[in-house]
Formats: sequence, C-alpha cells, structure tokens
Amino acid sequence: MRIVASCAALVAAGLAFCGVDVARAESAAETDAHVLLFSGFDLWRGGSFANGGLLYSPDGLSRDGFTLKLMLGAGTYRYMSGTTEISGRQYVASFLPGWRFKQDGLEVTVFAGTDVQQHNLSPDDLGNRLRGFNVGMRGGFDLWFEPVPATMMLTASLSASTIGTNLWARAAAGVRTFDLVWLGPEAIACGDENYRQFRFGLHATGLRTDAFEWSLGAGWGTDNDHRSGPYGRIGVLMRR
Repeated sequence: MRIVASCAALVAAGLAFCGVDVARAESAAETDAHVLLFSGFDLWRGGSFANGGLLYSPDGLSRDGFTLKLMLGAGTYRYMSGTTEISGRQYVASFLPGWRFKQDGLEVTVFAGTDVQQHNLSPDDLGNRLRGFNVGMRGGFDLWFEPVPATMMLTASLSASTIGTNLWARAAAGVRTFDLVWLGPEAIACGDENYRQFRFGLHATGLRTDAFEWSLGAGWGTDNDHRSGPYGRIGVLMRR
C-alpha cells in the first residue's frame, strides 16, 4: 500500500508556503510597506486548494531583515491506494520566521518554522502516515532575480516539510511585457519517496489593478499515478 498524500496537497502547500512572487515595488507607498497580504487558489484534476496569509517585515518589505510568514489553507485531493481511490481533505497552518537578503536586483528570503497539518481521508487509509493531525517543521526559500532590471526576471522557490518528508520546487522565467506584467514559462516538481508530479506551463506575474497585484499560472501536469491533465492557479497580494 502506498504511503502518500496526493501531490494536489503537496503542490498547494508549496504554493502557499513558498512561491509568493513579489515583483519590484513601483511607488513610494509600496517601498515603505511592512505587510504583504496574499491569497491564492490552485486547481487540477487531482484536487484543489485555497490559501491566505501574510508576510511581515518590521524594517520594510524592500529592505534586508527579519521577515515572518504566516499561512492558513484548506483543500481536497484524490489518490490511489492499491485499487481504491481515496478522497482527502487537508487543513494546513504555518508559522515561519525568516530573513530577507537584497542586493542589486536579487532578493532571497529564507524561512524555517512550524508546520501543522490535518488530513481527513475517505475511506480511511491506515497506510497513509499523513492521516489525522500532524505537527512538524517546514523550511524553504523564495528567490527573485532581475538579471536585466525591469526587463527580465528569474524566480525560484523551494519548500520541504518533515510531515510526510515531502519536497516542492518551482522555477520560472519572465520578460516584462508592455510594462504591465511578467510573462514566461514555469516548471513545478514535487513529491516524496513514493509519489512524484511534474507541471509545465506559463505564468503571468505582477499584473496590477489598483492596490492589488495578480499572478496566474496554467499548463499541463502529470504524475506517477498515470494521471495527466491541465492545471490552473491564481494569486493576489497587497502591500500595506
């Protein structure tokens, strides 16, 4: 019997805990902001996930220094245990202190802290060690780099949890288009010792409407449960 939570859970948790692509601030108010509020939704044939949270930087989001990430999320997923399809509901929360490093178009934020998850399975899967309530540790980083300022960007995120010993990673590149949004390809990989999923698609990052900044992603995903299909995600953030 496979001991695994569907990568719908792993991907969504990864997108929530990491992957908050924060494009450069464009106004004095944004540059002086200390709090970034974010939320998002992820959907593919294996499940769905919604999350919300915040980043708090007492010295400002545009400066080096201490950063705290808080996140809450919930979602659904499906996976095969032998010949039985299991439906799961996942609830997650995280408290992640970290530190931001900034220099010449490069921003790296490193996090590590407490990871809390609740998995309810139907029918119950005794072989899934994620079932029930779990407390563990999560670590990761977010990277944003503009090798050609305001023209080209590279971003990468990594998130790993001791709950289920799972790993999630994303990399993307983009070109500033019409001075409105970053457009380009993205790749996502995740899994544990038993399960793997890969996603390839396109993203649009940093589209601004009033006080909000939007990100979108869509493409094709496949896993080692022999399931393939489209995925989509949407995120929004606001600086305060």
